[in-house]
Amino acid sequence: MRTTGTERWTTGEVVRLSGVTSRTLRHYDAIGLLRPAGTAPGGQREYGRAELLRLQQVLVLRELGVGLAAIGEILDATGAAPARVRVDRLRAHHAALLAERDRLDRLARTVAATIESLEGGTDMPAEEMYEGFDHRRYEAEARERWGDAAVDRSTRAWEDLTDDERAAHRREGEAVSAGLAALLAAGTPVTDPAVRDLVARHHAWVALFWTPDAGAYRNLAAMYVDDPRFAATYDAVAPGLAVFLRDAVDTHADAVAGG
Repeated sequence: MRTTGTERWTTGEVVRLSGVTSRTLRHYDAIGLLRPAGTAPGGQREYGRAELLRLQQVLVLRELGVGLAAIGEILDATGAAPARVRVDRLRAHHAALLAERDRLDRLARTVAATIESLEGGTDMPAEEMYEGFDHRRYEAEARERWGDAAVDRSTRAWEDLTDDERAAHRREGEAVSAGLAALLAAGTPVTDPAVRDLVARHHAWVALFWTPDAGAYRNLAAMYVDDPRFAATYDAVAPGLAVFLRDAVDTHADAVAGG
């Protein structure tokens, strides 16, 4: 086990430790996401402990569904931040991963219960058949909150997009979150024009499917904080981001939403 402050791992060792391929490491280097610490005498790239920690955060954020461009912005925004800030960010990532683990555990229990009921010739209670399938619950909640017509319009709008358009929409959402995270890390107040610009982009991002008025937009932002699932998603990008976005929306809702 290496314990010195100058420890180095070769590309081959990083591949073995992380499971990431050497081709992926070269790609991360090419896009500026993960630079090696240096080069060994034989020409092989070497990575230090700081690079290994950064790679871990890259992989965690990838597991949480964040795109590479947004990951770079997130990590660079707090790369020089105090250790406490970096630990807070990792705590948020940890919470999001635990939430996903719990969801998968519920889904695994559902499948196991289904197998048991089929093998035993019994009927599984209907209310237990969809444990772990959160997307169904999101839709049910959305229909209860916003109505069938609004959800149906949103669904049609998404289905009408091409794969490239869907990917672009996801990237825009990631870019807005990363931009807000950087402003949050810099201590920028929610009244700052830079925050307002990003809130306007967030509203436009939402409005691709549904155009909320000022009150509905505020309610949506409040849900980002009040619903632990949404809060974990935003706080995985940056601790406190859900509250920051809610406060920014609340401050600018009238102007942004045209209310």
